[in-house]
Amino acid sequence: MEVIVHHKISDLYKTLGLPYAQEIDFTILSIPDIHPEIPFKSPILQADYFSFILTKDGSGVYSLDDNKFPFDSHSFYFTNPGHIKSYELYESKQALIITLSDKFLQENIHVEIYEEFPFLLAEKSPPYQLSASEFEEFEILYKQILKEFDKNSPYKDKILGNLFTVLLIKVKEKFWSTYNPIEEGNRDSQIVKSFKKQLEKAFKSILNDNSSEVKLQAQYFAEKLNLHPNYLNSVIKSKTGRTLNDWISKRTLSLAKSLLLNTSLSSKEIAYKLGFSESTHFGRFFKKHTNSSPNAFRKGV
Repeated sequence: MEVIVHHKISDLYKTLGLPYAQEIDFTILSIPDIHPEIPFKSPILQADYFSFILTKDGSGVYSLDDNKFPFDSHSFYFTNPGHIKSYELYESKQALIITLSDKFLQENIHVEIYEEFPFLLAEKSPPYQLSASEFEEFEILYKQILKEFDKNSPYKDKILGNLFTVLLIKVKEKFWSTYNPIEEGNRDSQIVKSFKKQLEKAFKSILNDNSSEVKLQAQYFAEKLNLHPNYLNSVIKSKTGRTLNDWISKRTLSLAKSLLLNTSLSSKEIAYKLGFSESTHFGRFFKKHTNSSPNAFRKGV
């Protein structure tokens, strides 16, 4: 079985032997330049960044979770963080790839980026074949983005953010204007499924007293899934209608009630078991969600 490589944009640069800064949140590269030897087959990746690929002259296939999508010349597609993916290039004479992080989107476009562009959270994103006029529109934008990327302006990120916003609007207008993430999530949502598995695994560890590593916090589950907490929360909220913290809180409350009713553990012991640093914190949490103290709930008052 092949090993899945966890990738940041800086890891992409390392893999390609390119110079990079300590943190990279946006880049645009020519695919023929970074893959001079064709055909090329990538490792299996779980990337924590978005990729937007515009192919003028080339062909190949990319895999996203359990789906395979062939693409050809005059095509456009994107992939988002969290999914297991790989790609093969059969030909690549002219193509450009933009990679950017969730952080870049939220800081340079809008903090609620996924409200305006929910298709960025799509589980499946097939390639789109562009007409000659459509391709020309996209190519002009990509070339302008490349031109600005090569400059050292103090406003570089804001300029790139604004140009990329235009690209997102074009993508939404042409391909994703009717996308509904909750409908898609009801059918198939790999990130939601993975989160729920990690959630159950964490609470199973707590019940089995193997919870020294478990932290019932968004950061813990994001790290398990190799995703930024904000991005994971956006996916969970868009596809389930509930926030990440809501899922964690409701599951914590459910287990707390069960322990109060079915064990002789004290409230303090339960609080510690569930990761609360103080029993008073547990008491406030419990009362907020039930209008009752843990002891009153146990007594049925």
